[in-house]
Amino acid sequence: MFSIIPLTYFTSVFYGILMGVGVAPSGVGGLLIFLIITGFWIFLIHICAKLSYKNYKYELTEDGFRKELGVLRKKYVTIPYERIQNVDIYRSIIARILGLSDLNIQTAGASGYPGGGRGYGAEGRLPGLSKEDAEQVRDELIHRAKNPGSNQGL
Repeated sequence: MFSIIPLTYFTSVFYGILMGVGVAPSGVGGLLIFLIITGFWIFLIHICAKLSYKNYKYELTEDGFRKELGVLRKKYVTIPYERIQNVDIYRSIIARILGLSDLNIQTAGASGYPGGGRGYGAEGRLPGLSKEDAEQVRDELIHRAKNPGSNQGL
């Protein structure tokens, strides 16, 4: 099983700082309260990001693509190779700067989900992969989807 870096960490830190700004009164005491609240939020978000990272895994099995995620609520997704119709790689400007990619696996049943062009409606979505890993997994999934009998590779 492979692990994935959650990208929500950066936006969560930003929201934590905004929460600290909105709660703190003015003055020197207000600055101290702001720093304490902001530090608490950053610590809490860091712990949540670490737990999310540790509990987000995927695997290419003989039968299909398998993904598990979640800390409090576990979610297990298995997509048989025969159902895979399309595999896309999405890279936003920030992801390109960080060298990351999102891999989106489209199936017949999930292609109508809302989510726009970013693949959030994809049944199998792997965020935060390196560019090389995303291309390697995409190529292997396409190969296995085209040749269901020869599931060798990764």
